[in-house]
Amino acid sequence: QVQLVESGGGLVQAGESLRLSCAASGSIFSINAMGWYRQAPGKQRELVAIITSGGSTNFADSVKGRFTISRDNAKNTVYLQMNSLKPEDTAVYYCNVQAVHLLSRGVGYYWGQGTQVTVSS
Repeated sequence: QVQLVESGGGLVQAGESLRLSCAASGSIFSINAMGWYRQAPGKQRELVAIITSGGSTNFADSVKGRFTISRDNAKNTVYLQMNSLKPEDTAVYYCNVQAVHLLSRGVGYYWGQGTQVTVSS
Protein backbone atom coordinates (compact mmCIF):
# COMPACT_ATOMS: atom_id res chain seq x y z
CA GLN A 1 0.00 0.00 0.00
CA VAL A 2 0.94 3.61 -0.53
CA GLN A 3 0.03 6.18 2.08
CA LEU A 4 -0.08 9.96 1.70
CA VAL A 5 -0.02 12.28 4.70
CA GLU A 6 -0.86 15.91 4.17
CA SER A 7 -0.23 18.84 6.45
CA GLY A 8 -0.19 22.62 6.46
CA GLY A 9 -3.78 23.67 5.98
CA GLY A 10 -5.49 26.25 8.13
CA LEU A 11 -7.34 29.53 8.41
CA VAL A 12 -5.67 32.67 7.08
CA GLN A 13 -6.67 36.13 5.97
CA ALA A 14 -6.67 37.26 2.38
CA GLY A 15 -3.19 38.14 1.19
CA GLU A 16 -1.44 35.76 3.54
CA SER A 17 0.46 32.58 2.72
CA LEU A 18 0.30 28.88 3.51
CA ARG A 19 2.52 25.95 2.66
CA LEU A 20 1.07 22.49 2.19
CA SER A 21 3.12 19.31 2.41
CA CYS A 22 2.35 15.77 1.33
CA ALA A 23 4.62 12.86 2.20
CA ALA A 24 4.27 9.52 0.47
CA SER A 25 5.33 6.27 2.07
CA GLY A 26 4.81 2.54 1.79
CA SER A 27 5.36 0.16 -1.10
CA ILE A 28 6.84 2.64 -3.53
CA PHE A 29 9.30 1.76 -6.27
CA SER A 30 9.25 5.20 -7.85
CA ILE A 31 7.05 8.27 -8.10
CA ASN A 32 6.13 9.92 -11.35
CA ALA A 33 3.88 12.96 -11.17
CA MET A 34 2.83 14.60 -7.91
CA GLY A 35 0.08 17.14 -7.70
CA TRP A 36 -2.47 19.08 -5.73
CA TYR A 37 -6.19 19.27 -6.36
CA ARG A 38 -8.87 21.17 -4.51
CA GLN A 39 -12.59 20.93 -4.02
CA ALA A 40 -14.75 23.78 -2.81
CA PRO A 41 -18.26 23.19 -1.44
CA GLY A 42 -20.69 22.46 -4.24
CA LYS A 43 -17.96 22.33 -6.87
CA GLN A 44 -16.05 19.61 -8.66
CA ARG A 45 -12.51 18.70 -7.71
CA GLU A 46 -10.05 20.64 -9.85
CA LEU A 47 -6.35 20.49 -10.57
CA VAL A 48 -4.34 23.19 -8.83
CA ALA A 49 -0.76 22.27 -9.72
CA ILE A 50 1.27 19.31 -10.85
CA ILE A 51 4.98 18.51 -11.04
CA THR A 52 6.54 15.69 -13.02
CA SER A 53 9.49 13.56 -12.01
CA GLY A 54 11.60 15.75 -14.27
CA GLY A 55 10.49 18.91 -12.54
CA SER A 56 8.10 20.26 -15.16
CA THR A 57 5.15 22.07 -13.66
CA ASN A 58 1.67 23.07 -14.65
CA PHE A 59 -0.79 25.31 -12.83
CA ALA A 60 -4.44 26.22 -12.98
CA ASP A 61 -4.87 29.66 -14.49
CA SER A 62 -6.48 30.88 -11.28
CA VAL A 63 -3.30 30.29 -9.24
CA LYS A 64 -0.56 31.15 -11.73
CA GLY A 65 1.86 33.66 -10.30
CA ARG A 66 0.66 33.04 -6.74
CA PHE A 67 1.28 29.32 -6.10
CA THR A 68 4.43 27.29 -6.60
CA ILE A 69 4.88 23.53 -6.45
CA SER A 70 8.06 21.68 -5.60
CA ARG A 71 9.16 18.21 -4.59
CA ASP A 72 11.86 16.52 -2.56
CA ASN A 73 12.45 13.18 -4.22
CA ALA A 74 14.63 11.92 -1.38
CA LYS A 75 11.69 12.38 0.99
CA ASN A 76 8.92 11.47 -1.47
CA THR A 77 7.32 14.77 -0.55
CA VAL A 78 5.55 17.42 -2.57
CA TYR A 79 4.94 20.98 -1.43
CA LEU A 80 2.49 23.67 -2.44
CA GLN A 81 3.47 27.21 -1.53
CA MET A 82 0.41 29.42 -1.67
CA ASN A 83 0.94 33.18 -1.60
CA SER A 84 -1.47 36.09 -1.90
CA LEU A 85 -4.33 33.86 -0.92
CA LYS A 86 -7.86 34.87 -1.85
CA PRO A 87 -11.21 33.87 -0.38
CA GLU A 88 -11.92 31.93 -3.58
CA ASP A 89 -8.96 29.68 -2.76
CA THR A 90 -10.99 28.27 0.13
CA ALA A 91 -11.34 24.52 -0.39
CA VAL A 92 -10.21 21.12 0.75
CA TYR A 93 -6.84 20.47 -0.86
CA TYR A 94 -5.90 16.93 -1.86
CA CYS A 95 -2.52 15.54 -2.71
CA ASN A 96 -2.32 13.10 -5.62
CA VAL A 97 0.64 10.91 -6.48
CA GLN A 98 1.27 8.67 -9.47
CA ALA A 99 3.49 5.91 -8.14
CA VAL A 100 4.95 2.63 -9.31
CA HIS A 101 4.22 -0.09 -6.78
CA LEU A 102 7.27 -1.75 -5.29
CA LEU A 103 6.13 -5.33 -5.77
CA SER A 104 3.75 -5.35 -8.71
CA ARG A 105 5.51 -2.52 -10.60
CA GLY A 106 2.05 -1.42 -11.58
CA VAL A 107 1.25 2.30 -11.79
CA GLY A 108 -1.39 3.62 -9.43
CA TYR A 109 -2.87 6.96 -8.48
CA TYR A 110 -3.09 7.65 -4.78
CA TRP A 111 -4.92 10.36 -2.85
CA GLY A 112 -4.30 12.05 0.45
CA GLN A 113 -7.01 12.55 3.04
CA GLY A 114 -7.38 16.24 2.28
CA THR A 115 -6.54 19.34 4.26
CA GLN A 116 -8.82 22.33 4.71
CA VAL A 117 -7.68 25.75 3.58
CA THR A 118 -9.91 28.66 4.55
CA VAL A 119 -9.19 32.22 3.48
CA SER A 120 -11.18 34.96 5.13
CA SER A 121 -11.77 38.34 3.52
